Amino acid sequence: PRGRPPARRGCGMSQNGLRGRRVVVTQAEHQAPALIGLLEARGATALPYPCIAIVPPADIAPLDECLQRLAGGAFDWLVLTSANGVRIVAERLDALAIAPDRLDTLRIATVGAATAEAVQAELGLPVALVPDEQVAEGLAAALAAAMQPNARVLLPQAELARSILAEQLATAGARVTQVVAYRTVRGTGGVDLPALLAAGAVDAVTLTSSSTFRNLLARLASPGSPSPSSALLPGDLLSGVCLACIGPVTAETVRAAGFDAAVVAADQSLEGLVAALEAYFQSAHAAALPLHRSEELL
Repeated sequence: PRGRPPARRGCGMSQNGLRGRRVVVTQAEHQAPALIGLLEARGATALPYPCIAIVPPADIAPLDECLQRLAGGAFDWLVLTSANGVRIVAERLDALAIAPDRLDTLRIATVGAATAEAVQAELGLPVALVPDEQVAEGLAAALAAAMQPNARVLLPQAELARSILAEQLATAGARVTQVVAYRTVRGTGGVDLPALLAAGAVDAVTLTSSSTFRNLLARLASPGSPSPSSALLPGDLLSGVCLACIGPVTAETVRAAGFDAAVVAADQSLEGLVAALEAYFQSAHAAALPLHRSEELL
């Protein structure tokens, strides 16, 4: 598979596996600072290259209608599967002049701890359920065990979200209302990643969702500026670079495209991703990889 770092002449293992490493951050621009901060705190150089941007749905009316029904007591559960969804819901509640305390009898479930933290930060509401297995399947199983028969569930998601969560909740007896809360589109800006990759000046690329990987390939395939690296295919550019995935769903997307997901975080959080990447560079497999210290292309 492509994307697996080959054994190369190197400088040996360091006490801190990330020190001196050059790591690409593919998150949306508004989300990237948290991961950049974690990487820089471990001595890495973070290279921002936004592969996604979060925009409202083409028609906001269905979401607004669902949120008005939510405030009126039409749902038992609000299920949130990403911090992006939380942010959009919070923005629309504010635009509709719906105070979060009108939702204080509602039960909220999130796919993971990071989304739960976003709920508390953006809405100031408690989260009733966070599954141990922080993927859609784990959330569906935990909700099925916790909810009453015929529970009314509002599920705001990305336009291209997997259908598995809604399907499994419906199978468990819930009455699920799905609504598009946001769209994920290709990002812009950041470092000149094609040139950095062509120069061998990147150690790892972090991937926090399937959409960041798909749009990484799309951006590399059409970099938008003529350069010697523009003629190289994404697979060539990413050869020898560690692809670090936040969880198994993202890793599955990477592998399905013929690349190697060299790092898959067990703890599906930004902290877990950074810890897994650091452990990778401390491992015997990666010990021989040289540090890329040149700043010339930044």
